[in-house]
Amino acid sequence: MPRRVLTGRVTSDKMDKTVTVLVHRSVMHPLYKKFIRRSKKYAAHDEGNLCRIGDMVRIEECPPISKRKSWLVVERNGEALREPTAAVTQG
Repeated sequence: MPRRVLTGRVTSDKMDKTVTVLVHRSVMHPLYKKFIRRSKKYAAHDEGNLCRIGDMVRIEECPPISKRKSWLVVERNGEALREPTAAVTQG
């Protein structure tokens, strides 16, 4: 099964090796058939602490790294940070 990949904007970089990414999506309202905007924040792993607030990043689903963190930053402002399928070392 392929890993999910989402694109969003970094809203917080205050944690060590973690960024908060705001992802917007459009969904159709079931009754009014109008597209409405929904958003959600994800905690993503940033190994090198490279991402800053306002960066556009692409995050990829990975095995859980911590309680809230199961996403990995793979691209920042259009340039790849690391291999998307590389395993995250824990320890």
